[in-house]
Amino acid sequence: MASPSDSRPDPDALLAQLQEAQATQQRGKLRIYFGANAGVGKTYAMLSAAQRAQRAGQRVLVGVVETHGRKDTMELQTGLQVLPLQEIAYRGQVLLELDIDAALAAQPDVLLVDELAHSNAPGSRHPKRWQDVQELLDAGIDVWTALNVQHLESLNGTVGAITGVRVNETVPDTVLDGADEIVLVDVTADELLARLKAGKVYIPQQAERASQNFFRKGNLIALREIALRRTAEHVGDDVRSYRQHLAQTSRQQDTTDQPAWNTSGALLVCVGPQAGAEHAVRTAARLAGQLNVRWHAAYVETPALQRLAAQDRDRTLAVLKLAEELGGSTAVLTGDSIARVLLQQAQTLNCATLVLGRPVRHHWRGLLRVLRPTLTRQLATLAPALDIVEVGFTDSVRKLGQPLGRRVDDEPAASRWRTQWMRYGGAVAACLLTTVVTQPLLPWFDLANIVMLFLLGVVLVAVKLGRGPASLAAVLSVASFDFFYVQPRLSFAVSDVQYLVTFAVMLVVGLLIGQLTANLRFSAFVAASRERRAQALFELTRELSAALQTEQVVELGEAAVRRTFGGQAKMLLPDSRDQLALPADLPPGLDGSIADWAFNNGQPAGMATSTLPSNPWHYVPLQAPMRVRGVLALQPAQARWLLIPEQVQQLDTLARQIAIALERVHYVDVAQGAVVQMESERLRNTLLAAMSHDVRTPLTALIGQAESLASSMPLTPDQKASADAVSHEARELGALVGNLLEMARLESGQVELRLEWQSVEEVVGGAIRAARHALGPLTVHTAIAPDLPLVEFDAGLMERLLVNLLENAAKYGVSTPVRTPAMEVSAQVTSGTLELRVRDYGPGLPPASQGREVDLFEKFTRGKNESSTRGVGLGLAICKAVVDAHKGRISARNADGGGAEFTITLPRRAPPQAPTEADEL
Repeated sequence: MASPSDSRPDPDALLAQLQEAQATQQRGKLRIYFGANAGVGKTYAMLSAAQRAQRAGQRVLVGVVETHGRKDTMELQTGLQVLPLQEIAYRGQVLLELDIDAALAAQPDVLLVDELAHSNAPGSRHPKRWQDVQELLDAGIDVWTALNVQHLESLNGTVGAITGVRVNETVPDTVLDGADEIVLVDVTADELLARLKAGKVYIPQQAERASQNFFRKGNLIALREIALRRTAEHVGDDVRSYRQHLAQTSRQQDTTDQPAWNTSGALLVCVGPQAGAEHAVRTAARLAGQLNVRWHAAYVETPALQRLAAQDRDRTLAVLKLAEELGGSTAVLTGDSIARVLLQQAQTLNCATLVLGRPVRHHWRGLLRVLRPTLTRQLATLAPALDIVEVGFTDSVRKLGQPLGRRVDDEPAASRWRTQWMRYGGAVAACLLTTVVTQPLLPWFDLANIVMLFLLGVVLVAVKLGRGPASLAAVLSVASFDFFYVQPRLSFAVSDVQYLVTFAVMLVVGLLIGQLTANLRFSAFVAASRERRAQALFELTRELSAALQTEQVVELGEAAVRRTFGGQAKMLLPDSRDQLALPADLPPGLDGSIADWAFNNGQPAGMATSTLPSNPWHYVPLQAPMRVRGVLALQPAQARWLLIPEQVQQLDTLARQIAIALERVHYVDVAQGAVVQMESERLRNTLLAAMSHDVRTPLTALIGQAESLASSMPLTPDQKASADAVSHEARELGALVGNLLEMARLESGQVELRLEWQSVEEVVGGAIRAARHALGPLTVHTAIAPDLPLVEFDAGLMERLLVNLLENAAKYGVSTPVRTPAMEVSAQVTSGTLELRVRDYGPGLPPASQGREVDLFEKFTRGKNESSTRGVGLGLAICKAVVDAHKGRISARNADGGGAEFTITLPRRAPPQAPTEADEL
């Protein structure tokens, strides 16, 4: 890229602007009505704006709006087209959700979607409503929505600590940050409490509970402060984005008359190679902390500074690293004028205060300050409204050491001197060659043309060898021209005084040409470096987009990092246990424990970091949107590259692209596995249902024939025992077939509960009678209070559940010798639940299930894999399916005193009041 003083646009910034403009043009705009709490008027404000938009000619469609029964809010819906809600069947109920397909087909100008943090019903396209909104925005539809501050993911713990209430429905902060518009709907805590008391937020009963819990005044004030701060942060981002666009326009027009707006009080500290730069950084960090504002550090690399020794450049990078450790953002800028580049950076970041280190005073520099003003004076001249703070110089501060320890990658001093002598020797050789070439041309060329040839030689030296050799070439060219071409020749004496002017002009022009050409080389070098970085990102993104396997992503990622940084690169990925897998052939110096630390903590480690910096490898966690996907280990060709902010940003961007590709491949595998599993489950259920139906009919006939044979004619004891055995085995097989049918029916998702008010005692008694064939002589004790109220549930399914638990107890829970009673069924109610317990007095749960009791309720799971007791492991799975259908829970444990105990907890509500005689009349 050209230097910032050039009027040409930054290609990186231009590409980013074009991509942003294209995405903005294709994507809908998101407006969020943001508030501190429910009841501040977000939905009211959104509907009011919708009415105004409709009167202005826009097509407004109400996707979903929650009025909560507020009359004034409901009235604002009048005249707006309302999208019918989608009906989703779930566990015998019908839930209403936003119909995304209907909204996409309607293509309104504005779609209203209330309660952004809402969780959709199971079976919906997306689990969360904010994901529905993202799909609508991608389709080019503008969406207006509402959100409370307590639903932000990053504030979940903070809000819980303040209010004591756990908020389960959250929205990622990126949704709020990415909103095109945020409209803050704000009221004071006293006004909100007045609304709550007047019944404008909740109905009276709910309002009274809310005022004693979430709606305490202190909670409202704290949430209001958080909402105001988050809104201010978003507005601050908007101001910075506008200022960046304005600064880019100013650079293109080559103007610097745009002052910074002191809206946030941000600071910008200038870092240079001079002593005391670290003191300026520490002072800026302290000032920013006292003022509670953002601060930035910038180093401007000019062609003159590029010629500094590697030790001085590393000291500057160490100061930038110190700024990052103290909480500032850093940047390395390029340009010809430090003052102009700093001013443009201040405009871009909207910094109204600059912090500079005071230069060390030297007497011999007095004349130089007259000819060239100090940086402070240049900044004051270019931007009179800019506040400039000069930090005093002191020798008592701690000096920064080498950021990477002892350097081993620099050229030896002898090699550097040899290179320098070769460059200056090349300048001398170029002057001699120009003199030799122009000697034969003297009879035919005028001296003015000879001068042009010498200046051409200076230009070529500047292009190939740099500023210093070009300056030497300019001086030697003047001397050669005087000695060989000006009368008297072969002498430095000058016969005509006018030639002194020629010499002076020739020298000045040569020096200027060398300076400008060197600056051009520097700008071309910077542009080539940035182009290489952009090209590396483009190639990696293109290649990763076609990768379908993890191995391909690893190979492409390592190759891209090696091309950019040289040296060695190694990617380490986790195994199935989520532990970082280390290959057997680890490169020398790569420490697996450091890589594991970076993976578990999600932070860089190793070289050029504050965690184990002595290690020769740099470890970067592959942070994807959902989680860390591995670690990228790098040993660059030049360690100092890891101290340059642009190179670090490049490495982070490469790691981010690799992590996103790994996550994409992972979820592709997960989706394929889910599809295969769903198809396998559907096929298994279909086969089970078909097999069960085909087997049930002959089983029923077999049971009838066996019972008829046992009762129709006199049989010998052996014959009667055989007939009873046939009947018993057929019943056992019939129970198994019944379980298979019931499991297939429950898993089909088409079960509709017949919820009726039932007597728990009658259902328990029916279950005991139905399980008598399996219980045999075993006795069952019931502990049910006679005044137990009616409970609403599906009697058939609940009886089936109890039968399975009793049969399970008869199979696995009989003690030796048999205890009387062998098992017990109890029931009790609380204010909102019904608890049923079935326990036996046998050996208890299998030892292998300790701590994993929930696995007992999985399909085809048995307590003992190898057991003489018949069964396929469906009884408890059916119990869990029945309880889930009733929105309850089931658990198992070893009971006190021995045996196993199964507890069923079902939600309940108060039963209806029996009609009185007055009601009947």
